[in-house]
Amino acid sequence: MPVKNTRPAGRLLTVAEVAERLNTSERYPRRLIEERRITFVKIGRHVRIPESVVDDLIAVGTVEPVTLRMRRAA
Repeated sequence: MPVKNTRPAGRLLTVAEVAERLNTSERYPRRLIEERRITFVKIGRHVRIPESVVDDLIAVGTVEPVTLRMRRAA
């Protein structure tokens, strides 16, 4: 089976650093990893998450505010 040659761009963050950046507990990034909902790198027994992946996760989850139009009085 050929090995995929994809290199993560940027720094590799620990689970604790990702949790701090997302302002959550460490359980949330660990759950994302367990459910394979986020890209991660395994180095021996250590798990690291590329910084670019965290940025993408934040960008995808960002919801823009809705501007309401004023109705004219009848």
